[in-house]
Amino acid sequence: MQIKIKKLKPEAILPTYAHPGDVGMDVYSLEDYILQPGERHIFNLGFAMEFENGYAAIIKDKSSLPKNGGIHTMGGVYDAGYRGEYNAQLINLGQEPYEIKTGNKIAQIIIYPVIIADLIETAELSDSVRGTDRFGSTGK
Repeated sequence: MQIKIKKLKPEAILPTYAHPGDVGMDVYSLEDYILQPGERHIFNLGFAMEFENGYAAIIKDKSSLPKNGGIHTMGGVYDAGYRGEYNAQLINLGQEPYEIKTGNKIAQIIIYPVIIADLIETAELSDSVRGTDRFGSTGK
């Protein structure tokens, strides 16, 4: 699969795969920022991408950030038709401020195949073993 990528800011670092066969492309901070405990911040990434319909680009955690600092990615789904600047919204779930420097890896982008569903409104749904059971319905 080929993806077109456009730098929107000259200082942008384009996403990279760290190793052959990796699924996630690392994305990089364009700013120095200290993320305080409980704080959310949007990091603009300085690029836009183009890929074919039937795929989505999903922003996910960089595994070392939750482990080392309690930093979590607040999601992010980019549709095939989006041509604007990508960003990564991070939240500090840890107890200490976390310093992010320009050029640090802050998240990953994974390209997923997706199904575009046709929704059919109905008055009834078929029965299932689970039914309407919610959280904790299977016990501890």
